[in-house]
Amino acid sequence: MDLETNKNEDAMRLAISTMKQRLGTIEQGGGKKSLEKVRQRGKLTARERIQYLIDKDSPFIEIGAFAAYDMYPEYGGCPAAGTVGGIGYVSGRQCMIVANDMTVKAGAWFPLTGKKNLRLQEIAMENHLPVIYLVDSAGVFLPMQDEIFPDKEHFGRIFRNNARMSAMGITQIAAVMGSCVAGGAYLPIMSDEVLMVEGNGSIFLAGPYLVKAAIGEDVDAETLGGAVTHTEISGIADYKFKTDEECLDQIKRIVSKIGQGPSAGFDRIEPVAPALPEADLHSVLPSDSSRPYDMLDIIHRIVDDSAFDQYKQDYGKSILCGYARIDGWAVGIVANQRKIVKSRKGELQMGGVIYNDSADKAARFIMNCNQKKIPLVFLQDVTGFMVGSRSEHAGIIKDGAKLVNAVSNSVVPKITIIIGNSYGAGNYAMCGKAYDPRFIFAWPSAKIAVMGGEQAAKTLLQIQVASLKAKGQEITPDEEARLLKEITDKYNSQTTPYYAAARLWVDDIIDPADTRRHVSESIKAANNAPVEQPFNVGVFQV
Repeated sequence: MDLETNKNEDAMRLAISTMKQRLGTIEQGGGKKSLEKVRQRGKLTARERIQYLIDKDSPFIEIGAFAAYDMYPEYGGCPAAGTVGGIGYVSGRQCMIVANDMTVKAGAWFPLTGKKNLRLQEIAMENHLPVIYLVDSAGVFLPMQDEIFPDKEHFGRIFRNNARMSAMGITQIAAVMGSCVAGGAYLPIMSDEVLMVEGNGSIFLAGPYLVKAAIGEDVDAETLGGAVTHTEISGIADYKFKTDEECLDQIKRIVSKIGQGPSAGFDRIEPVAPALPEADLHSVLPSDSSRPYDMLDIIHRIVDDSAFDQYKQDYGKSILCGYARIDGWAVGIVANQRKIVKSRKGELQMGGVIYNDSADKAARFIMNCNQKKIPLVFLQDVTGFMVGSRSEHAGIIKDGAKLVNAVSNSVVPKITIIIGNSYGAGNYAMCGKAYDPRFIFAWPSAKIAVMGGEQAAKTLLQIQVASLKAKGQEITPDEEARLLKEITDKYNSQTTPYYAAARLWVDDIIDPADTRRHVSESIKAANNAPVEQPFNVGVFQV
């Protein structure tokens, strides 16, 4: 290894180490004391329940582990938004698993809890995955009820999705292993089958205290809505069990009998490992995000046998397009080339920038993949579209619109990996969150913002200085430098992958070496849902 490669590897390994340390803290949920209280009641934690439920040695793709990261400090935080969720294998079947974490504010729903649960349901609906709810929640977090209860994308949307999934024929199984209160009581009852754990599980619209206050009735929780009540009197629940483990075993038996539905038919052959070592993904990306590099060095370490058939190889070189296989799955790859390239006319093009020709090429390639029903993988390291009179006169907006149109109307699954920069309209054109990727993951090196930190900070500084001068205040060079640093630090803190993952702009932050696994599992999930919508781009700029 040369000095630069060592530097790159050190930076990436440090970033991965930071990610794992933060994830380790998140996995503690509400802390050791809360975890101990759960175990004293003979219950498993949310993560223990998932580990017991999924098949041994099978992958579990967690979604939203960093949701609400570093948020709600006034309430003591909300690790993983109080919900552990993701795609795992139960009795050999890919399922979406959603588990309330009762150690975090008794599993109460914060605003990001609602957003995360809706995202998990969205993934299940798009990919026709059976859903398993492991319910243990006190309901809406009352101090923030106005931000989680009444709006379209709030708490109530969960039950609307329950009904829609049922109509779509998607199996939903709910295991009530703790509290299930108020409006939340509708979730298990709107599922196909309901399981309860005796002594711990309870379902009621109003708990004993509220019942006493409302109608003066004295009743304990078990009599009001325990497992015996709902399996022997109300008929609301279908099964009752003594322990979490017995309950989870029954879920496995139910899932093992679900019939296979139609598939999308995406092509897959026997997987072949990349010819170049995946471990090198820790060292090929420059530690300085402004430095150029060859995106092919990354692609060749992700795709099977390092084989990448480039489309229009000598045209529109600032975007790489081509066909490959990832873990045996046929894919079309659209990736930003980060090294400086030269067109046939001798014009230099900066890496990471989308030019007229590259936008035109990528749009055409996306249409080809839709024609052939090949899933698309976007590898983002983009600083935006080329600006200036030359590009404007050449119609960069028209060509950019063509690419955005193709991405927007694509009907094959889109999977996005944000490797480095993801700035401005480049984020949109390369299938950012607003363009409905089935899954979107970020490397620890990702930066997501409307523009780069330096440019944004200088622009914001100019606005702030002009405003102060308009009020008659003079700004010294030292004060201007202090303001610039203050603005830059704040802006840069908002571009990190943690800031994005906390708000669910990305589904998770992943180790680069896990990219193949995440893409493969994503396509396998997508293969459960046939592509039924015809590809139509409407009015197309030419």
